[in-house]
Amino acid sequence: MSHLPHTTAPFLWNSEELRAATQGTLKGDIAVTGICIDTRTLSPGDLFIALIGHNSDGHRFLKQALDKGASCVMAHDHAAIEQAGLTEDPRLLIVDDTMKGLEDLGRYSRARFNGHVIAITGSVGKTTTKNMLAAALSPYGQTHASVASFNNHWGVPLTLARLPREAKFCISEVGMNHPGEIAPLAAQIKPDIAVITTVGSAHLGHMGSMEAIAKEKATLFSALPSQSAIALCPDDVPCLPLLQKTLPTGAALWQVGEQKSATLQLSNLTCTANGSDFTLQLPSHKAINVHLAAIGAHLARNASLVLGCVAALGLDPQKAVESLATFLPEAGRGERRDLPDGVTLIDESYNASGPSVRAAIATLALMPAERHIAALGDIRELGDFSTSEHQALAAPLQAHNILTFCCGPHMKSLYEALPPSLQGGYAETSTQLASLLQPALRKGDILLVKGSLGSRMRDLISLLEQPSLPPHTSGHVDVI
Repeated sequence: MSHLPHTTAPFLWNSEELRAATQGTLKGDIAVTGICIDTRTLSPGDLFIALIGHNSDGHRFLKQALDKGASCVMAHDHAAIEQAGLTEDPRLLIVDDTMKGLEDLGRYSRARFNGHVIAITGSVGKTTTKNMLAAALSPYGQTHASVASFNNHWGVPLTLARLPREAKFCISEVGMNHPGEIAPLAAQIKPDIAVITTVGSAHLGHMGSMEAIAKEKATLFSALPSQSAIALCPDDVPCLPLLQKTLPTGAALWQVGEQKSATLQLSNLTCTANGSDFTLQLPSHKAINVHLAAIGAHLARNASLVLGCVAALGLDPQKAVESLATFLPEAGRGERRDLPDGVTLIDESYNASGPSVRAAIATLALMPAERHIAALGDIRELGDFSTSEHQALAAPLQAHNILTFCCGPHMKSLYEALPPSLQGGYAETSTQLASLLQPALRKGDILLVKGSLGSRMRDLISLLEQPSLPPHTSGHVDVI
């Protein structure tokens, strides 16, 4: 009996490949068009993998996945399989462990792939650079890239398992917050080109020092093949000698930046309210002029790394330059949009680190406005460095005369370091801060909202997007 999905989409996996990749048991003749680990996002034709997480077990949703049109479900819990009545179902792929099964799919997919694989890591800018690179490479052929920030122990193999064999490029984002996390992910990716966007203070509390962070990032370079591989990083990255030492024999390191010694030299950078313009000297000695609709020196740096990847692939850069001209950051990562009452929002609510907050402040200051305002939530995972890292942000805020609202216990140290004229208000949580911030906003203001994901600055934005807020009634608040 065939269980082929009713779809015109090209098949990603067939039964023979699923068995070969996982060494699992699958009785049916099925074809898979996608990979899913959450039934809420499942599409007909998907393989549903029942992963076990900290707070959930995918085995609870096996029958639901099939009812929603999954071609196949991967499971290892025999009691759950029996309880769901699926013991004899030909759409059941039984493996020893579903997490290992996902990794096995990723490795098999990588081994059968004949295109180019680029891996990106960094303390700041991974996802934006990945999105930029996907946009830049798409004109040259089918490009597959990590979804959102799928860059951890399940996100990387999931990206690889979803890789269409006919694609020309694969871009995988690689994240970490503890030592030893990048090497096993890089071993699965086996990149042809590796990019480190930054080495910064993100996760400093877990890692202990900038040297430890650089060493961990450098393990991505170690995964490059020894012949003709190219690694890219900014020319001013901390601990550059450490990164250079990790390169395999025969691999080259291309530095990108404004120094004359850079392999790809960025010059004539101009950032205005209309975007960013710069000239980039390529390794071939050809100079190209680049325009970005996006504003900010940090985005020009990201774009330069992207164009470095294009050059490393031996492609003519013109199509990439044209694609980058229309690229704009997504929600949570610098997207600009309008709030009620004539206020412009810069949405940087997804994540934060010291360097990324400074970059966002510099971008905010470039935009013409009646007033520049920042609403900042805690930067997480700084450990013993938290107070000093937060207080250090007072200098750029003062330099650009930015009225600042803060929330969270760590941001209180920044708030107290600011002069009274720049203290807009402080609250313990983002939702409490919204009640202070909304009545203070005026037509013509530009508002930057930024914080680590755990500071829930997205909640503040959701409240600001409503026409009005109830008055603040609880929590500790300082306001002028």
